[in-house]
Amino acid sequence: MIRQVKPKKFLGQHFLKDLKIAQDIADTVDVFPELPVLEVGPGMGVLTQFLVKKKRRLKVVEVDFDSVAYLRREYPELEDHIIEDDFLKMHLERLFDGEPFVLTGNYPYNISSQIFFKMLDYKNLIPCCTGMIQKEVAERIAAGPGSKTYGILSILIQAWYNVEYLFTVSPSVFNPPPKVNSAVIRMTRNSTQELGCDEKLFKQIVKTTFNQRRKTLRNSIKPILSKDAPLTQDELFNKRPEQLSVQQFIDLTNRVEQQLATLKTQPDAEL
Repeated sequence: MIRQVKPKKFLGQHFLKDLKIAQDIADTVDVFPELPVLEVGPGMGVLTQFLVKKKRRLKVVEVDFDSVAYLRREYPELEDHIIEDDFLKMHLERLFDGEPFVLTGNYPYNISSQIFFKMLDYKNLIPCCTGMIQKEVAERIAAGPGSKTYGILSILIQAWYNVEYLFTVSPSVFNPPPKVNSAVIRMTRNSTQELGCDEKLFKQIVKTTFNQRRKTLRNSIKPILSKDAPLTQDELFNKRPEQLSVQQFIDLTNRVEQQLATLKTQPDAEL
């Protein structure tokens, strides 16, 4: 009898038991049927068993040595495609010889946001990312302007990806059951190739303003822009960050960049 893998709390492991849901998650990768697939955190292969049947190039990355041993026993056909490593530390451009791929998985709750920030770093290699995460995080990613859940993840991901909230998953279908609901989402690259602004400043503005989301932009943007800068007299700065669309944040970034350039040309300006 094959020894089962015991879920490890410190790795945020919750093993899915419902095979119908596993099949549905695996099928979310079919929007790009010609591309290889990378599965993160396969555990005991509940998704892997359905991904293998798709007859596509498949690699799985798992940091838990018990799970790796299990996968090697149960999926000998994947022997050369099981990567024992920390996904967050990997050089993804080496995975499929630089070819784009679909990212999927039943992601550990404790690192799901970090996984998506890494996805953004490799957005030109990952045209589609699907999988299961904590429902609250999925709602944040999919939220639109004006929503209480709209925030840093929403803006940074939606700048580059179209987000679909696909379905909700009950805690009862996991071992052990998590204390929260889960959700399956799909993020597909949009047509944006360049934001049309300084991307580093864009991220800084989004993070700075949302870290003080109860304040108006007039106050929250002060760490970036001089408090006396005339730009802060604009009506836009009476808004709070959750009221701005992605495009408005891009426009805001360009205006702030112009103002910073102006201030630098003034020797006595307060920066």
